[in-house]
Amino acid sequence: VQLVESGGGVVQSGGSLRLSCAASGFTFNIYTMTWWRQAPGKELEFVGDISSDGSMPDYSDTVKGRFTISRDNAKNMVYLQMDNLKPEDTAVYYCRRSNSNYWGQGTQVTVSS
Repeated sequence: VQLVESGGGVVQSGGSLRLSCAASGFTFNIYTMTWWRQAPGKELEFVGDISSDGSMPDYSDTVKGRFTISRDNAKNMVYLQMDNLKPEDTAVYYCRRSNSNYWGQGTQVTVSS
């Protein structure tokens, strides 16, 4: 199992970024996929998830209305579109296969004020 995130970077407050997670080594289209983040000095925080067929994304209250999770099962990809970013969104973002210990290496997102 391999999960590889990409798309992080530095963006100004109010800006947007789209993170990608490329999955391999398992049957992607039968698993819920999740996004998490960890800010400096803070615990890991659940961002959201998406069901295996993409029909039921769910989000934490802190990102609801600003972030959108989608997936492309034909490409074994899951995405995190982040809009109206705030400085408090600064963190390392990880994708994870639901209910597993399979995590990507993370991608850094920095939002400047």
